Amino acid sequence: MSISCASESKPTTPVESFKAYITAVKQKDTTKMKLLLSSESIKMHEQEAKVQNLTLDDVVRRETLFTEGQKTVEFRNEKIEGEKATLEVKNSFGTWETVPFVREDDEWKIDKKGYADRMMQDFDQNNQLIDDIINQGKPTPSL
Repeated sequence: MSISCASESKPTTPVESFKAYITAVKQKDTTKMKLLLSSESIKMHEQEAKVQNLTLDDVVRRETLFTEGQKTVEFRNEKIEGEKATLEVKNSFGTWETVPFVREDDEWKIDKKGYADRMMQDFDQNNQLIDDIINQGKPTPSL
């Protein structure tokens, strides 16, 4: 897949926003990367930067949705539901992840905050499942 930016028009779909993000990452254009992230994502990265004693740009450059060495970035199944959308993106391990988008100021922005929240929710659910499985095997303590 080749991505080119013939004009500097604003992305009108989540796929266009994601393509612009890929281009910005490859060109190391941190300003453009930040413009493609939701305001909540920027706030999350600002907090992270403060805690880790880094700049916002350091965090944005470090935490991309794919690895720097990844030659191609595959995506599929764009779904738009009102002001939110998702796109499935193949990660460096070859598995598909769902990347959320949110519409802000009439533009589709990558919602990394929503992505992180969902990862934590999935993590918590998996921990609960493991706890349930472990607890099923334990005899009830007798008093």
